[in-house]
Amino acid sequence: MKRLASVLAVALALSGFATAAVAADKKEHRIVVQVDQNDPQVMNLVLNNVQNMLDYYNGKGEQAQVEVVAYGPGLTMLRDDTSPVKERLMRMAKDGSFPSQLQFSACHNTMMGMEKREGHPIPIVSAAKIVPAGVVRITELQEEGWTYLRP
Repeated sequence: MKRLASVLAVALALSGFATAAVAADKKEHRIVVQVDQNDPQVMNLVLNNVQNMLDYYNGKGEQAQVEVVAYGPGLTMLRDDTSPVKERLMRMAKDGSFPSQLQFSACHNTMMGMEKREGHPIPIVSAAKIVPAGVVRITELQEEGWTYLRP
């Protein structure tokens, strides 16, 4: 009986070790994607890439955090009034990517420049958050170890 207990203890310890090893193999992916062009083809390419990444990692049972940061002319992607991909990005944000996460970020500096030029407030889609500066946001995420993609 004592020997059986020892064998069971070793087996349980090994299974715990194996479980921890498997958990360590399933890393979380963190990707920041830059959009700085007012080009519907580029915007759709970004959304295609994002969807493909989320589908791929979710299919492998791995989590991914993806943040799309739009600034300069690329802010048009997140404008509620002029985005050529508004419906698609809203659908992606609404459908979610569980267990992964998808975030859209709009540059406040660019918004202020556009407001000054156009003479009215720039509406941003509800699926996006406003960050102080797009390039700073990208830099900070890279400093935290995020992978940087530019279409």
